[in-house]
Amino acid sequence: MSEPGLRQLTENDIPAAAHTLAEAFHDDPIKCFLVGVEEVPVATSLPFFRAFLKMQIPHGLTFATPGFESVSVWAPPDHWKVPVTQIAKNMPTFLRLYKTRILQNLLVLNDMERKHPKEPHYYLEFVGTTPAAQGTGMGTRVIGPMCERADTEGVGMYLESSKESNVPFYSRFGFEVRETLKHRNDGPTMWLMWRKPR
Repeated sequence: MSEPGLRQLTENDIPAAAHTLAEAFHDDPIKCFLVGVEEVPVATSLPFFRAFLKMQIPHGLTFATPGFESVSVWAPPDHWKVPVTQIAKNMPTFLRLYKTRILQNLLVLNDMERKHPKEPHYYLEFVGTTPAAQGTGMGTRVIGPMCERADTEGVGMYLESSKESNVPFYSRFGFEVRETLKHRNDGPTMWLMWRKPR
């Protein structure tokens, strides 16, 4: 990444990066649905984001702004699916978070995987900005350089937006809504977005 001041995360950065994501996702419709609450406390989702970052940092595509105002987590082409071995390894963490709603979580994951594109692409798994820094361009800093990389390599990009209000933000980078996904059991809607290389 050539973006000045953008840091590629290491395991030492996991606590700070996890806190940023937990703050950013406190009102995320999917997270709230999966946990079964109207707002997810930061402390509740911290273990999930710590576990996920530990899984994804080895790919070398997890970035943050200098003060951890914003964090993005990407998967490289053909590595978007979390291995079953990693899910099993982290199941105690997931069970503590989701408790009796673990089956609901697996259904959501299954629905998302069924809709996932087959063609090679960079997958934006999570991007989050702390509430205090939202609207200051921090999210752009952790997304823009990856778009440039994808264009250079001629590779597509994909993400699922759990808020319709975020669709215009992603559209600025060239992402377009392919379709919507309404989750089962009166779950929320996701906007599935694809970006062609330029």
